[in-house]
Amino acid sequence: MAWTAHTIIQNGKAIPFDDARIHPLAVGLAYGAAVFEGIRAYMNPATGRLSVFRLEEHLVRLDQGMKFMRFDNPPSRDELRQGVLDSVRANAPDDDCYIRLQVHIESMGNQSTTGTVGWVCAAIPRERSPKRESGLSLGVSSWTRIADNTMPARIKATANYHAGRIATLQSKADGYDAPILLTRDGKVSESAGACLFMVRDGVVITPARDSDILESVTRDTVLQLAAELGLPTAERRADRTELYVADEVFLCGTGQELVPAAMVDRLPVGDGKPGPITMQLQAAYESVVRGTTDAHAAWRTAV
Repeated sequence: MAWTAHTIIQNGKAIPFDDARIHPLAVGLAYGAAVFEGIRAYMNPATGRLSVFRLEEHLVRLDQGMKFMRFDNPPSRDELRQGVLDSVRANAPDDDCYIRLQVHIESMGNQSTTGTVGWVCAAIPRERSPKRESGLSLGVSSWTRIADNTMPARIKATANYHAGRIATLQSKADGYDAPILLTRDGKVSESAGACLFMVRDGVVITPARDSDILESVTRDTVLQLAAELGLPTAERRADRTELYVADEVFLCGTGQELVPAAMVDRLPVGDGKPGPITMQLQAAYESVVRGTTDAHAAWRTAV
């Protein structure tokens, strides 16, 4: 049985998980004025110790989001780092955990309100995708990805996830596991809450940063691991039809981790089974997040 979260950090204080509160008219809720990071801590099977993966990179991106949202007197990076570590330690998980770090406006107001700013950090269990080995069925959505001049995707704001949510609900209704969203000019962007990669002729390809993607920590990890494995990579604009002729397709993100796709629009990807490059990258990712390799020790913050 999975462990259970019993403690949450709210504004730097540890309180019972079910006692966390925010007013329903708080600007962070009423207008979606909140930014967050999804982070994971992984158990090393040899030592039995947890490490938070790429914590500093997540904190940098959160800083950028708070700046963009013009928050008044936001929490410092040191406060938030300590909150992440405290949330994990307080719950003493005996397995991997998912960490939700969120900063929001907790006072009431209007669309121009920039404070008072509050924050929470929760360490909770989260199951891995059941399709990690068999592969996802993906469908190209009729809903387009949010544009940089509308709701900038590189800011990890809670409000940005509404577009992905409606695309996900539609994809589920249509019998798919997850959607693929295109940009307004019809280029491949990403899935809902996950970046997309494809493999063509041995090249690991992912949509460029100007494809309205979140500048994903996991995406950066995969690109670095691919280069270290000697795999050629390309960050570029990608056509929808490339998904149909790709040898391999996979999604990645902190929540998703690295999950292959077996089908796109009910067409098989390659032979319909997870491809060798995807599985090679999945294994490399698993090794680096758990610390079963000495590589990239700086990416792992011990709890």
